[in-house]
Amino acid sequence: MRPWHGSGQPATAAAPCRVNGTTMRRRGLARIARIPMILCPYHIAPSRIPGAGKGLYIDRPAQAGSILVAPDAINRTYALEEISADPKLSCLLHTSVRWFGDHYTLSPDWPDECFVNHSFEPTGLWHLGFIFANDELPAGAELTVDYRHLLAPGQAEEFRDARTGRPIVGFSWHESIRSSTSRLSALLAAA
Repeated sequence: MRPWHGSGQPATAAAPCRVNGTTMRRRGLARIARIPMILCPYHIAPSRIPGAGKGLYIDRPAQAGSILVAPDAINRTYALEEISADPKLSCLLHTSVRWFGDHYTLSPDWPDECFVNHSFEPTGLWHLGFIFANDELPAGAELTVDYRHLLAPGQAEEFRDARTGRPIVGFSWHESIRSSTSRLSALLAAA
């Protein structure tokens, strides 16, 4: 599963995570520290997507094309070949997110942005590590992205799309960047 996966469940209830260099523990839904990657007020609650566990909800309206999530403190990306060749990294493949080309981040610490679930009709647009509002979003909207942008080319997610039952299979880099750039351009042109 992606760190942003369909089940929305952390590996453990009190998994440690690092925030601005400080090790924190998250217990239940209470956050000890705000993760700076998410730029709008939000909360974590049960997802409206069947079988998805928890989801991330925005707490104020968002204008189409506005940035909701931005990269922050990404200290390393790995080539997929590097992940596959190293046993210590390959066991973390389920936590990978494609950042660009064949370069991926690994997120075993389960930050809050990992509660962004998949949808083939997403409320958010994944583009080079940013998530943009894919339409005008009301307060209370669940933030979702199309995981095909996050997976390696041809990699199938462990679960299927909840609404359609279709498999979720990673786009090629060319298809991912072409489609997200085209959509973002349309969103910004309409603004």
